[in-house]
Amino acid sequence: MNFYKKLTPFYNLALFYFVVSFILRVVLFFHSITQSSFTFFESLKIFSLGLISDFFVFVVASVFLWLYLIFISNSKYNKPSGYIILGVLLILFIYVASGKSIITEYGGALPNIVLIFIGIKTALFALLLFLPKLRNKIRYWLFAFVIFLYVLLILQNGLSEYFFWNEFGVKYNFIAVNYLIYTNEVIGNIMQSYPVIPLFSALFLITGIFTYFILKRSGNYIERIPTCIEKLKISGIYIVLFVISLIAIPVLAKTENSKNVFVNELQANGLYKFYLAFENNKLDYFEFYKTLPNKEAFKILKQQFPTISGQTTQRTIIGDSLENHKNVVLITIESYSAEFMKMYGNEQNITPFLDSLAQKSLQFTNLYAAGNRTVRGLEAVTLCLPPTAGESVLKREDNKNKFSTGAIFKQKGYNVKFMYGGDAFFDNMQDFYSGNGYQIVDKSSFSPEEITFSNVWGVCDEDMYNKAIKIMNAEAKENKPFFNHIMTVSNHRPFTYPNDKIDIPGNIKSRDGGVKYTDYSLRKFFEMASKQLWFKNTIFVIVADHCASSAGKTELPLDKYRIPAFIYDPAGKPEKHNQLMSQIDLMPTVFGLLHFSYESKFFGQDVLKSDYKPRAFIATYQDLGLIKDNVLTILSPKQQVKQFDLQVNNKPGIAPEYQIDYNEIPVKTERTDLINETISFYQTASDMLKYKKYQK
Repeated sequence: MNFYKKLTPFYNLALFYFVVSFILRVVLFFHSITQSSFTFFESLKIFSLGLISDFFVFVVASVFLWLYLIFISNSKYNKPSGYIILGVLLILFIYVASGKSIITEYGGALPNIVLIFIGIKTALFALLLFLPKLRNKIRYWLFAFVIFLYVLLILQNGLSEYFFWNEFGVKYNFIAVNYLIYTNEVIGNIMQSYPVIPLFSALFLITGIFTYFILKRSGNYIERIPTCIEKLKISGIYIVLFVISLIAIPVLAKTENSKNVFVNELQANGLYKFYLAFENNKLDYFEFYKTLPNKEAFKILKQQFPTISGQTTQRTIIGDSLENHKNVVLITIESYSAEFMKMYGNEQNITPFLDSLAQKSLQFTNLYAAGNRTVRGLEAVTLCLPPTAGESVLKREDNKNKFSTGAIFKQKGYNVKFMYGGDAFFDNMQDFYSGNGYQIVDKSSFSPEEITFSNVWGVCDEDMYNKAIKIMNAEAKENKPFFNHIMTVSNHRPFTYPNDKIDIPGNIKSRDGGVKYTDYSLRKFFEMASKQLWFKNTIFVIVADHCASSAGKTELPLDKYRIPAFIYDPAGKPEKHNQLMSQIDLMPTVFGLLHFSYESKFFGQDVLKSDYKPRAFIATYQDLGLIKDNVLTILSPKQQVKQFDLQVNNKPGIAPEYQIDYNEIPVKTERTDLINETISFYQTASDMLKYKKYQK
């Protein structure tokens, strides 16, 4: 019984973690974004296997608690061992502080973190060594602090998982790992999106209360420090559980195999999902995915591009008449789902300007975003190739001198710019675009008087468009055509924008408000642009970077990838193009409208040509999908392949070309031809990038 009490810090914290995890699962289970109903057995699986997974994850996560507790003793402060240990700590501190330690070679913040840790450890050891009468009190408060930190981290993780689910409809994934890199924008976004001070005040208060009760039930460990034998027993039990946990966690993860993605996500442990995302941020297609012999993959690709030869996509595009070097303005709109627009069934009238502009434009009614993040949208319209596994090309080290839309425009004598109202450092945009020949215009280019409103993501869209008009007026005087790619920021959480612009106040932080303000800003931009001399000689390409949400019942829910896209030419005639197409096809289609002749490596195609074969690419960082012939084929790591027949859910009052909701029904008979075609697209794209064949 006495030995059992020595384990109280572990099982009291474990019990607290299980309760928090259970409450979190219940909340997410009934969350509005969880668009699914669950059978009894699915519910049982979520909560039972989820609890078991939580247990093993807690065992691994408590390794620091075990190390802390196991080294608590009085004997180490005896003479001379106490002075020897203090001397070693001081020497270690001086060594790291010298700037010549092995830690320094890793660079970044690591040397400072290690130095602070050793400094605190040395100071605390000195206090406990030289103040024996206060040793018990100091040790108790240190113990209390460790328990407080664990309680805080458990609660903080629960909150973080909730807010991440609220935003993306999944547990931690690749996006969460990326967010660790851009702490300024992410923390700023949290600060502006949520009532942080009340939230964290409540968090610390609740943490303090639970810490108090856990201390009362666990304080006997510190009051009667375990003997060496007892510590060996504790360590034996812990090490056995630790080893079992390392084996059990990935085994349990394999049981997350339901056809309903929400079942898998709710069953999963968020911390382990984060670890997996961190480990898998680089995915080598040839190692993790189903492949074909490379020659065969390119042979299948040749069915799409008959003029290619060998293992490359290079081919010659011949314009069908005299080239037209009109100015081109490409506007990629942040988080803009098709479902926001009236034609796709929205009844809230939050996009009145774009609804009207679409009727005057060449509309692409059946276009799909390549991915669910801004970098994927930018990659799609800039590089015009399928979304390859792992991180976007924008974020990779080898991201420069690629064959890009900007490179084509530069060949034709255009000025080429990328305009972004925020800091282009975010998501590596500056490195990518400057490394591919674009001139960067971002928030740092604005003078103070040019900024009327900004939030953590950057200046409001109106300020960006005002700046763009100034730049384009200056460019027009150079007697050179211009290509300007503008990336908007206002339709992003926290959804703040200037007040008194639309009928939804900017300080209520509403997504509908963000959408409507984005639409309002575009109207103001076109009002200004229409008064400029260059307007009639300019075509405007408007497309979303991705949808507002990617959460759905399946790995790749089609309605979460359908985006609006259209090309407005002041001198053109309205037209609808209803064929299935991908975001990567947009700019090659623009080149076709301008009758450009050029050497191409693009996987994207001019969809207005008679030989175009309809298909679309949609993907996460690891699930790679191809939509063709009303079948969705998905390639996943570990050489997995899934296929689904697509059955439209017709909504009354919406025209057939604007229906976006589909049931994904597992195929009864596998379409091998589509599997091979999907492999061909993604394998050849990966090959082109891996072996530097996609350079300009």
